[in-house]
Amino acid sequence: MTIGVQLYSVRAALQEGSPDDVLERLAAMGYGFVEPTFGLVNGDAPGFRRLLDEHGLTVSSLHGPALGPLRPQIAEAAHVLGADTVVVPAIPDADFVTAAGVARSAERLAEAADSLAALGLRLAYHNHHWELANHPGGQAGLELLAALLPAEVALEVDVYWAAVGGADVPALLRDLGDRVRLLHVKDGPATVDDAMTAVGSGTLAIPEILAASPKALRIVELDRCDGDVFDALAESLAYLKELP
Repeated sequence: MTIGVQLYSVRAALQEGSPDDVLERLAAMGYGFVEPTFGLVNGDAPGFRRLLDEHGLTVSSLHGPALGPLRPQIAEAAHVLGADTVVVPAIPDADFVTAAGVARSAERLAEAADSLAALGLRLAYHNHHWELANHPGGQAGLELLAALLPAEVALEVDVYWAAVGGADVPALLRDLGDRVRLLHVKDGPATVDDAMTAVGSGTLAIPEILAASPKALRIVELDRCDGDVFDALAESLAYLKELP
């Protein structure tokens, strides 16, 4: 399976240096596609697409605040980049404390999904730890959200933040099933504040996690890490390619 990288991992290099050099390094490592954030490409999606094409990289999906007024611009950028999915990166913790809050979140996502579907795009939701740590009505917030969402809304499960939230991640992925279209694959001590590590060198049971969601796209992301992030991304990819 082709493995991708979330460009939030290298945001500092993209903002301070040359996007061309960053994408060249990622392609040379062997990553096949990227997942940008809207903020990193806003204003020059055509130029970013040209760089991607030059380095043989495609785009799986685009992170952006699609529940707000920037939705049309995000959709336009997704089309330019060649992404078929827009991912809502977060809904605040406060909206996952009660069942009513989760229901409102599901309604907002469903409305955005309808709007994007009219433009030929799919919507997905990406979790952090609070969707698993909060249990409104006795059920993990992410699982309650999934039950309330229309089938066309996908999930991008961040396996690290799910673990931080207390989930048995393989069991969670099996329960969510085909709703999980994308995975953020990362590793580390599974705490809120500590730095992450290269995939395969932390506490997460990565082989078991990936086996529980075999069809989902694998996207490596390191929100923060000690040392050189490019070295950690290269180590992550090498580890994942060695898995059966």
